[in-house]
Amino acid sequence: YFLSYNYPNPFNPSTKIKYSILSQTNVLLTVFDILGKEIETLVNEEKPAGTYEVEFNSASHSGNGRNLPSGIYFYQLTAGSFVKTKKMVLMK
Repeated sequence: YFLSYNYPNPFNPSTKIKYSILSQTNVLLTVFDILGKEIETLVNEEKPAGTYEVEFNSASHSGNGRNLPSGIYFYQLTAGSFVKTKKMVLMK
């Protein structure tokens, strides 16, 4: 399993996150703010083995319908027993 760093980073307003899974499993990819509050779930489904890319757009997140402020955010991939968290920076 592999979770890459988002690109671009810092980003405004969107960034791409790549990840790879080795076997079919349920995948959960979630974005959190610096306080640990969930901002958006980008992926929550069973996926076959492979490499995937997901776009996170801070201007249209599903949270409360408004733009996110500049700051540090985290994204976490959970696939089976694999859990990895990385940091990204939104700079306006």
